[in-house]
Amino acid sequence: MRDRVLQLVLILSAGALAMAATPQAPNPSFIVHEWGTFTSVAGADGRAVQWVPLGGQSDLPCFVERRAGNANLKVATTGTVRMETPVLYFYAPRATEASVHVSFPQGLVTEWYPFATVPPPSANIGGQISWPIVAVEPGAKESFPTDRAPSHYYAARHTDANPIRVGGKTEKFLFYRGVGQFQPPVSATAREDGGVAVKSLDGQPLGDIIFFENRHGAMTFTVHQLTSGSSTLPRPSLDDASGTPVAELKRTLIANGLYAQEAEAMVDTWKDSWFEEGARLLYFFSRADVDRTLPLTISPRPSAVARVFVGRIELVTPATIHDVRDAIASGDRGVLAKYGRFLQPIAERAGLAEKIPSNLLPPPSTPSCR
Repeated sequence: MRDRVLQLVLILSAGALAMAATPQAPNPSFIVHEWGTFTSVAGADGRAVQWVPLGGQSDLPCFVERRAGNANLKVATTGTVRMETPVLYFYAPRATEASVHVSFPQGLVTEWYPFATVPPPSANIGGQISWPIVAVEPGAKESFPTDRAPSHYYAARHTDANPIRVGGKTEKFLFYRGVGQFQPPVSATAREDGGVAVKSLDGQPLGDIIFFENRHGAMTFTVHQLTSGSSTLPRPSLDDASGTPVAELKRTLIANGLYAQEAEAMVDTWKDSWFEEGARLLYFFSRADVDRTLPLTISPRPSAVARVFVGRIELVTPATIHDVRDAIASGDRGVLAKYGRFLQPIAERAGLAEKIPSNLLPPPSTPSCR
């Protein structure tokens, strides 16, 4: 009898150990969606160059958390990529608690909200950010922090995502930003005729690409679905005056996995920046590239996770160089200001960096928080 009891105990123990070793099953009612932008400036060879991504006018509310010493980071932190406004939305039918961890192996996390654990980066680990307890509160009253100054930050709240609470702070999403030191998966070489030679660095199909140009307020674009790993795109005709590709972007964001309201919130957040003076490519990171660049861990594991990141490549075209050269010669601060944080890499590419008077450079700015 005792032997049978012992066998039963061993069987039950083995079963418990097997269950503990079984990978966590996804929660079928828990969904997480994320969107963000990786912004870079193309060099003469098409690859991303070093610039100061944290320069220029700040567009974040004062309640957003910042890495200690960010006033100095605004001036000193260089990188090849600005990781802009990733936001994580949560959907659950009932109150749920989750832990969220994002790694940024080749970057630095610089801003975030709500409060998070953000250890200093190391050579072996890189940037990280964690929210150990995120309370997802479907149906909760939406009462989120605001600032007196307007900000693009607020547009991301216009979705049906559940409100969340972290350490007593409420929001519609988890927000973070950073600066990266890596090459994006796509290179873009500006041509003398105003076109661009675009190439996937790993040889994979380029997919959906939008070539946009705003020249003195005349805006035009072309949309391409590229099944090859390289292509040469002609300059969009400014005579067409096709405007901005808002509808095309929303459709493509939805096709890549976002809900309609999320796609609209993303475009509303970035349309002023995406469509400002100059020429640029907008493309889409593959899910594999997003996961390699920003490994994401969520517990309990959601049944579905969408991660949709737009790559933005600033192009230093002959028309841009002409505009900047003329503005430097005439001291036209208004024209130079239109290029904002991209003015320095544009001038360096044109061999004009030494000719820009310091008082013509748009000064780095931090929020006036009191």
